[in-house]
Amino acid sequence: MNRAFRILTAGVFINLCIGVLYAWSVISRALVAAGWSNSEASLPYTIAVVTFAAGVLIAGTLQDKMGPRKLVIAGVAMVGIGMVISSFAVNSPFFLLMTFGVLVGTGIGFAYACLSPTAMKWFHPSKKGMVNGLIAGGFGMAPLYLAPLSSSLIASMSISSTFMILGGMVLVIGLPLAFTIVVPEAGYKPEEPAGYVANNSAPAVNFTWREMVKTRQFYLMWIAFAFASSAGLLLIGNITSIAALQGNITGAAYLVSLLAVSNTGGRVLMGMLSDKLGRTKTLLLAIALQTVNMVLFPTFTTEFGFILGAVIAGIGYGALLSIFPSMTADFFGIKNYGTNFGVLYTAWGASGFMGPVIASMIVDSTGSYGMAYTISAVMLAIAGFAAFFTKPVDTNTLDRDGDLAAA
Repeated sequence: MNRAFRILTAGVFINLCIGVLYAWSVISRALVAAGWSNSEASLPYTIAVVTFAAGVLIAGTLQDKMGPRKLVIAGVAMVGIGMVISSFAVNSPFFLLMTFGVLVGTGIGFAYACLSPTAMKWFHPSKKGMVNGLIAGGFGMAPLYLAPLSSSLIASMSISSTFMILGGMVLVIGLPLAFTIVVPEAGYKPEEPAGYVANNSAPAVNFTWREMVKTRQFYLMWIAFAFASSAGLLLIGNITSIAALQGNITGAAYLVSLLAVSNTGGRVLMGMLSDKLGRTKTLLLAIALQTVNMVLFPTFTTEFGFILGAVIAGIGYGALLSIFPSMTADFFGIKNYGTNFGVLYTAWGASGFMGPVIASMIVDSTGSYGMAYTISAVMLAIAGFAAFFTKPVDTNTLDRDGDLAAA
């Protein structure tokens, strides 16, 4: 295995380690059973989502100056140590809010932000979608082992022991891998794929984040990312409750695992498809799948219907997490990619509130998810409209060096 694939593999396994957010649904149920209120049990996760997005933004800016290895090491260490300290916080909602919500969430953001941009620098530009899909797929695959492992540990030991063991695993497995994350040496040229035909119609562009936010493309991408992600997160966060409410199906926890597999498949397969078909076309396909699925979801009342809906939701949502990183590199350049994608990733942070909050408010007031589906379908239509008009930056706005002209 050459060094490029070793770093790509390390990035995938680091994401598998730091995907501890996916264990929270199991931990939350245990905390409620131990006497916590639902709001107390859900708040550390909510804060972790916010600090995750903030960590991506901060690390995206710092890695362009400091390099990725220090930030990945710091991020993995924060996740592991935060989980270990959380083992002493199960009797204090505020303490757990700080240890898991702030420390673990920020650590995830630090590590996650650096893995894709580093791996992309080791591969030919035509492989952006594949690289981003595999790296993001590692994070999406984490629920497959974390959910059953956490459930087993809580049942056989305790919540405290679960935090301690999961944190120890992150430190023992993830931290050594973090030391391998480095950018190529100056002058490194990745191997060109056989039969590759260069597209010289567009010059290399290297926008700073300040230049990027002055473009129409950034705002169209932000809207599409935020609105499309919110629909996926609505279903990911509520699929078992939806199955119970609409179909009177209990014991539907397997739908969470099915969503995880589909989510991972969507990240990898749609990322690779975008290398062939193009980012915008693949994005429109993913949004169209989600829109049809959301329109049909009120009619799902059988086990087969929920399985179909979960698979489509996972693929459509997962696609976003590989297409948007690749699109950011395509449109705004690889030089400042870390910072630029960190700014765009605030859209995902916003979607973490929009989808789940809309769903919870509506179901609490109406007893049904019907209106939430309708609102999400409208948001997806807006996302599709924004994606349709998202084209590469007009080269007439570029100067001779490939940087954004002052004019």
